[in-house]
Amino acid sequence: MNQNEPLKYHIYTYGCQMNVRDSEVIGGLLEDNGYEQASTPESADLILFNTCSVRHSAENKIYGKLGEINLLKRNNPELIVALGGCMAQLPDCRQKLKKIGVDVLFGTHNLHEVPFLVSKSRETGEKVWQVRDEEGREIEEFPANRKTGLSAFVNIMYGCNNFCSYCIVPYTRGRERSRKPEDIINEIQHLAEQGCREVTLLGQNVNSYGKTINQDTDFADLLGMVNGIDGIERIRFTTSHPKDMSDRLIETIAVYPKVCEHVHVPLQAGSNRILQKMNRKYTREHYLELVGKMRDRIPGIAITSDLIVGFPGESEEDFKDTLDMVNRVRFDAAFTFLYSPRQGTRAAELTDQIPIEIKKLRLNELMKVQYQIAKEINSSLEGSVQEVFVEGPSKTNAEKLMARTRTNRIVIISAAKDLIGQIINVRITEGKTFSLVGDVVL
Repeated sequence: MNQNEPLKYHIYTYGCQMNVRDSEVIGGLLEDNGYEQASTPESADLILFNTCSVRHSAENKIYGKLGEINLLKRNNPELIVALGGCMAQLPDCRQKLKKIGVDVLFGTHNLHEVPFLVSKSRETGEKVWQVRDEEGREIEEFPANRKTGLSAFVNIMYGCNNFCSYCIVPYTRGRERSRKPEDIINEIQHLAEQGCREVTLLGQNVNSYGKTINQDTDFADLLGMVNGIDGIERIRFTTSHPKDMSDRLIETIAVYPKVCEHVHVPLQAGSNRILQKMNRKYTREHYLELVGKMRDRIPGIAITSDLIVGFPGESEEDFKDTLDMVNRVRFDAAFTFLYSPRQGTRAAELTDQIPIEIKKLRLNELMKVQYQIAKEINSSLEGSVQEVFVEGPSKTNAEKLMARTRTNRIVIISAAKDLIGQIINVRITEGKTFSLVGDVVL
């Protein structure tokens, strides 16, 4: 490397929107310390993995990618490989990573230390591993390399107190902490001044916002505050827990015009017995009542979900209960998963684990039902006019543009690139399983 050239970095981001936001901050911190973003991994002096450990599949994907990067490292011994995020917080993952060429290791609580840790490893030629269990500083204190000026992720809280029996997040992200509303509003106002038109408010359970701060502000109040910010035209949020989604929050979504008509409210399972074993703190009856309230008050609302099959002890009857709920609710979309044991969680200690073959059969059956429902719902929109936000070129066809409805449906359109960043009307010509096709309404 030419000594006069700045060092370059490349970040691989896995997992949720919060990890995307973390990667923006990591990039900003590195650039504040003289780094530039590399055009390719091969041209990077630092390759950093921001990881997810919600499921085994996510971890395995990362281990596989690390193997590929180690080939680059053989050709470039000065290449620094760093890994952070949720995997770094787990002792069993750290043991495995010791056998792989990771030079720098950091956790979810010390993102701000990344430039220092990398610099120390580069100077000494040694591995520098620093993972903290206590909650660290809020990432919003630091510079960020945000991906786009049109839309942005905004953290409103961190951590989780729910301790669902299958979930590792409280152990990797820590306990629930809400940001001060004035800090959130200031951040969004600044984003609006920079041309941002859409924000997505992030939290493991946004419905719990405000419980850890000494202010009489809940999530419904916060939505009202953000709705009043000039320049912001759309407000999204994720994720909502069914146990504490209030009537007041539903009313807030209905009343404020900038809040989009889409709620991601994970059901996880349709059996009351399994929901209890999962420690979800609601019943299928409560969930159905909640769905009814949302659809009565917010016409056309899109409801999406996460669904887990093969939880320990799940009988065929329990699984049929999940299928029954899917048919009753008719989710606009759903993320479906095989149950994955996570070391340190209560569910991983249960002895009645379901064989993988049965899990796969159930998952295939669930996906078939859900995909058919999604196709029917999307097809029913053919001929309708939808307001969309044009986000940029389509990921599958660079000659077309990708837009998004208020209900979070992707619409592929043929239009000039000067429409990017605009809110326009399109007429839906085709409803597919995972997207819509539309024409611009002039």
